[in-house]
Amino acid sequence: MTTARGDQPQPDAEVDPLVCLREPTDPACDVFLTGTVFLDIIFTGLDSAPVRGTESWARGMGSSPGGVANMATALARLGLRTSLAAAFGDDHYGEYCWDALEQGEGIDLSLSRTVPGWHSPVTVSMAYEGERTMVSHGHEAPPVDAAGALPAYPPHARAAVASLAPGRSEEWVARAARGGAKIFADVGWDDTGRWDLAGLADLAHCEAFLPNAAEAMRYTRTDCPRAAARALADKVRYAVVTLGAEGAYAVDGATGETAEVPAIQVSALDPTGAGDVFVAGFVTGTLADWPLADRLAFAGLTAALSVQEFGGSLSAPTWGEIAAWWQHVQGHAMQDPETLRDRYAFLERLLPAPDRPWPLRRAVPTIGFRAAAS
Repeated sequence: MTTARGDQPQPDAEVDPLVCLREPTDPACDVFLTGTVFLDIIFTGLDSAPVRGTESWARGMGSSPGGVANMATALARLGLRTSLAAAFGDDHYGEYCWDALEQGEGIDLSLSRTVPGWHSPVTVSMAYEGERTMVSHGHEAPPVDAAGALPAYPPHARAAVASLAPGRSEEWVARAARGGAKIFADVGWDDTGRWDLAGLADLAHCEAFLPNAAEAMRYTRTDCPRAAARALADKVRYAVVTLGAEGAYAVDGATGETAEVPAIQVSALDPTGAGDVFVAGFVTGTLADWPLADRLAFAGLTAALSVQEFGGSLSAPTWGEIAAWWQHVQGHAMQDPETLRDRYAFLERLLPAPDRPWPLRRAVPTIGFRAAAS
């Protein structure tokens, strides 16, 4: 049997990007997602990759919920009411991840379950030279009875985020789409090597598809990421292809509109979770009905801010951090500041007054600290 935790009050978001669009009859959930939550342990401050037969000491370490929690955290920090359905182990790691997501990030876990006797999946990430190496361990959550199973019917939501895989179809995606949710999807590397779009059955239910350039070109048999995006726009409303250091390119399949936004030049420390943050930024702009170029620029900005910090969910930016970056752009010479000011002028009507300088340094959380004795 599984158990669900009691509801916890959600903290107020710094900014509600949908405030002008909300109606009393709207769904309580902005974005639904489901998947596996990992405990991420991140080692930082490594000068190089570990060498076999030696011991390496890291200058820093942090821990946080990972896996699908990276996306959920990124969405919640941008002010979207986020619901996550996931299994949690009944070990200390599972308890920590649950509390960090529900109490720390205000994510609705009413559809999640704690599974007795199942230990939490764990990923150890080592960041060095702007790259990362990861080692993971975990077991599939055991079957649970009908009373405690994760919901077959997703909640009524404005949107849902899915991760597509070749040859796999998830019934909840179709049900969410039939219920009116806009489905945003990314995709992983195709280990089969077939790169067959027909194998991504759930793509037919998607509002937006956001692969990287290599994935997009392989799936469309093109040699240009922009051509790949145009081909994918025949399948979905919004085809968005990330171009790495070049930025991102998007096509609106309904109107033919295109947009391309260059990447913001930053010193990248750790790319973990940057793709999830990019998707969260694009989801936010789409639900808020911003122009396509603004959505793309915002997604790129949030991803750029995230790679300057270590970890996945740890690095997802809040509106306060976005405001601090905007203030920095206004008053400092940096990468083509005039262009940045023009491109991101739409932030002016959204941002809270910044109360901290940029760049920000986060305190890195860890497991097991207890309150000091009085």
